[in-house]
Amino acid sequence: MAWNELTAEPRRHDTAEQSAGLARLRLFDAFRLEGTEGGIAVPANEQRLLAYLGLHQRAPRSVVAGTLWPDVSEEHAQGSLRTTLWRLRRLRHPVVGSDGDSLYLADGVSVDVDDFTRAALRLTGSAHDPGDAMPPLGLLARGELLPGWDEEWICSERERLRQLRLHALESLSARHARSGCYALALESALTCVAIEPLRESAHCAVVTVHLAESNVVEAIRHYEAFRRLLRAELGIEPSARFAGMIPYHARGAARTPSPLASTPERHDRPE
Repeated sequence: MAWNELTAEPRRHDTAEQSAGLARLRLFDAFRLEGTEGGIAVPANEQRLLAYLGLHQRAPRSVVAGTLWPDVSEEHAQGSLRTTLWRLRRLRHPVVGSDGDSLYLADGVSVDVDDFTRAALRLTGSAHDPGDAMPPLGLLARGELLPGWDEEWICSERERLRQLRLHALESLSARHARSGCYALALESALTCVAIEPLRESAHCAVVTVHLAESNVVEAIRHYEAFRRLLRAELGIEPSARFAGMIPYHARGAARTPSPLASTPERHDRPE
C-alpha cells in the first residue's frame, strides 16, 4: 500500500476486520507495535508519534510537532516530524495516514487503550445496558500507560486512564455482586485496592461484597485494617458513610477487647 493511499478516515470500531488488521499498538505496560508476523521494531521518535496518535486518534501536524518537540523552533519541530514520518514509511506495515493537515493512525491499526476505554465506559456510563456482557477483569487491570515516559501529555493521559480504571473496577465489582458472583466481585474490588490502597470507595466495594455474603467478620476485619492504614498514613478516620456500613454492635465489638480476652489465665489447682 502506497503512503498516499492512506487518506481515508480511520475506522476505530471493534470489528473482526479490525482485530485481523495491519497491526496492534500496545501502550499499557510498555510500547509495542505488533504485526501479523510478530513485533515490529520502532525507533524512539517514531514511538512517540505513534503513541500520541494512538491516544488522540487524529491531530493537526502543527499540534503534533509542537507537542512532541516543544523545546525547539516551529521550523525545527516540523522538520523533525517530517523525518519521523519518512522513517515510519519504511516499516513493513503502513501505520500512519494523512488527510490534508491532519495525521492519524492508518485504518486497521488497533490500539489496546481503545479496547480498555470502550469497556470501561460501557461499565460506568449512564447509558449502560445491564444485558451487556461484562468485560474480563484482565482487560481492566492492565498495567500503567507507558511507564517511564515523563512527557506532560503522557502524564495527563496516564492519570485520566488510571481514574477511569478505578471507577470501572468498582462498577465491575458491583455488577458481579448483584449477579451473585461474589468471588469475581471481590477480585475486582481487591484489584482496585491494590492499585490505590488509600481509595475509600474501593475498600467500600470490598466490604459490600463481604456483607452480601453475610461474612460480617471479614467485613469488620477489612474495615479496621483500612481504618488503621488511614490513621497511619493521613491521620484521619474513614468517612461516616463507610463506618455506617458496618453493623453498629459488631463495629463496637471489633474495637472493644472481649472480657474473656482480657481475663488472665488461671492455673489454680483444685484444693
